[in-house]
Amino acid sequence: MELTTVWFALIAILWMGYFALEGFDFGVGMLLPVLGRSERERRVLINTIGPVWDGNEVWLLVAGGATFAAFPEWYATLFSGFYLPLLLILLALIVRGVAFEYRHKKDDLTWRKRWDAVIIVGSFAPALLWGVAFANILRGVPIDADLEYVGGFFNLLNPYALLGGAMTLLLFLTHGAMFIALKTDGPIRYAARGLAVRFGLAAAVVTVAFLVWTQAQTGTATSAVAFGVAALALVVGLLSVQAGREGWGFLGTFVAIALGVAGLFLALFPDVMPTSLVDGTSLTTTNAAATTYTLKIMTWVAVIFTPLVLMYQGWTYWVFRKRIAVHHIPEAELAAARD
Repeated sequence: MELTTVWFALIAILWMGYFALEGFDFGVGMLLPVLGRSERERRVLINTIGPVWDGNEVWLLVAGGATFAAFPEWYATLFSGFYLPLLLILLALIVRGVAFEYRHKKDDLTWRKRWDAVIIVGSFAPALLWGVAFANILRGVPIDADLEYVGGFFNLLNPYALLGGAMTLLLFLTHGAMFIALKTDGPIRYAARGLAVRFGLAAAVVTVAFLVWTQAQTGTATSAVAFGVAALALVVGLLSVQAGREGWGFLGTFVAIALGVAGLFLALFPDVMPTSLVDGTSLTTTNAAATTYTLKIMTWVAVIFTPLVLMYQGWTYWVFRKRIAVHHIPEAELAAARD
């Protein structure tokens, strides 16, 4: 297997990990006003992702860095053509991170509500825009013979891309509700179960429509298998959470999202960014790649450091594996929140 193919696969795995992990904390953020009716409940929801949300974003940083180093032409064209949506995603992620850190810095209810609003918007925007961005990559964008993006922002707002945005939004809401049901106890847990089923049914309809459209446009036999298993995993997850088996429910949405992303990359290969112009040139794993020497060095670095990162993140999830309930919030903090 060529190193360009290896790095395409590694970048696909990084995006699979990012969407499957960051997806649930986007979902938790969006569900904050729905399941967090009181300060105590909002604290419970935020505490479910407090130890892990920043670690989940490492997958995005590594995916971006790997793309820059392994496929510089892809990175350059992607960030020039998708400048506005990627900037909005970046800003949303920044203010969302600030909100997590600053929310508890002042004992004032209005202060907390404003930062809660930032968390909600900062979770909603990436959940929608990531789907729009990836759908446009699959659909193809105006790239000329010089590998330059020659379209505008409104080229990105097409029915297929908007359907992709709706798909990721609903999947992340479902995934977040599954995670809340898995990580909490008491009334929040049971309310999250019901939301997971309701959002999951809507997500299933939109996801099947998007994947069938994708398969008809650029699909392959391998992408069809990945899409089929992803759809099956989503159904199993919904049936499991309805039966009160939150662990299997969360695993179902996790696998569904990961394999769905895998199917998108399988449908894309060997292109990394196809052109929609008749006289344009698509970016492929060959013409967008870095030198062989660069890819060799990157491969050795990945072999050494990737297991260490995975072990550390796995350890983090293991340490913070127990359920959280409202009685775990210290009384002193609740009194301060009421003042």
